[in-house]
Amino acid sequence: MKLVHWISTGGLVALAAATAYAQQAQPRPAALSQARPAPRMTIPVKALLPATTTLFDSYVARNTMPGIVGAFGVGNGPTLFPSAGRISDDAGAPAVSPDSLWRVYSMSKPITGMAAMMLIEDGKLNLDDPVSKYIPAFKDMKVATSPDTSLDSRPATRPITIRNLLTHTAGLGYSIVTKGALLKEYERLGILPASVNAAMEEKMRLVRPTSLEAFANRVATLPLIADPGTKWSYSIGLDVMGRVIEVASGMSFERFVQTRLFDPLKMKSSFWQVPQSEVGRLATNYAFVGDTRTPLDPAATSVFLQKPSFPYGGAGLVMSARDYDRFLHMIQDGGTLDGVRVMKPETIALATSNLLPAGVTYGGVSGGTGGTKGSNMGFGAGGSVVLETMPNGPGKGTYAWGGAAGTVAWVDPLKRTRGNVMVNYFPADRIPLREDVVAALQQDAARLRR
Repeated sequence: MKLVHWISTGGLVALAAATAYAQQAQPRPAALSQARPAPRMTIPVKALLPATTTLFDSYVARNTMPGIVGAFGVGNGPTLFPSAGRISDDAGAPAVSPDSLWRVYSMSKPITGMAAMMLIEDGKLNLDDPVSKYIPAFKDMKVATSPDTSLDSRPATRPITIRNLLTHTAGLGYSIVTKGALLKEYERLGILPASVNAAMEEKMRLVRPTSLEAFANRVATLPLIADPGTKWSYSIGLDVMGRVIEVASGMSFERFVQTRLFDPLKMKSSFWQVPQSEVGRLATNYAFVGDTRTPLDPAATSVFLQKPSFPYGGAGLVMSARDYDRFLHMIQDGGTLDGVRVMKPETIALATSNLLPAGVTYGGVSGGTGGTKGSNMGFGAGGSVVLETMPNGPGKGTYAWGGAAGTVAWVDPLKRTRGNVMVNYFPADRIPLREDVVAALQQDAARLRR
């Protein structure tokens, strides 16, 4: 993703001025409404973001997607949630809302990254600790000499560190990018930490490990694609980090995330397994072949209603736009939200700085994976980071990532702005959604400045 895709500072400041006294007025599920009543609305979102809401409406009118919702905020003003359409093509499907549930896939990685940073703040992890300190199986790693053609290997020249897991520089592979002989070995050993649909899950469970411990130990038996700390390559590093978090914290990974992040931030719509009681909020995930949209993971039979083999720190979460906004808002405000501190400002600053090992650069990944591209970017704790403030652009430390089903999120801690967009379809880059959304927001900002 090019830097121009991020919203300009002036644009969001203008939005902030116009929305400082607006209120959110989207419908909420009964359980959530009881927990926190929705405030009254004074100005409709469509009046504040006409270009953005028109864009969203046009996506649905052109049958590009069933529905879409965005969450955009500046400072501590109210978040704006433009939306259009419904959560599926099914007759009578509910309208999209800020509390609809979406598969965020790789947008799980920043959650895991920040969880690891909490343990660094606690003194239970260090960035340059060897992973073998927590998972002994990683002590003597091998590097494949020609991973596309064989599994022949040599000893690694250095150990994998916590920094390497957070920044995709561990030399680990990933079934969505690895090829050849090494990919076949990943598939044979069930190194497949993701859920797609019930039919595929039935096959994947036959070979996939049934715990994070077993998963991590099995990963350690495979050769690396490069020496640790020498190359950026999209990987299962954040999935392995889930096991490190378990060992370092003394509790299960999902319990750590729940008690240290989701509960204090009142993220009530974030799930590794969607409860049956919440299936009415879950969007259907679609696959496109050309312009033909086919249900790939219908909500009623979704694989995300099943308990996963283990919590996939790199791709396992289902979340709402409201919840992801609360996570980003916490980062934007230096680790605190609604008076509750979950991390120190210094920890947030470190997490959203360039953590890449010396001499390693971040070149980006395919938009189909949900990742970002562009110059002037490094990599932080589970997400890309902007290295230097751009004129009328993102501030230094702007932290972002996306998901394989089209979702995208970013936060600029320096300029205190944030946004996320939720859709669910494969491939993620079938339309230029990111470019379209930012262009529409810039139009809205220009209108507000006049």
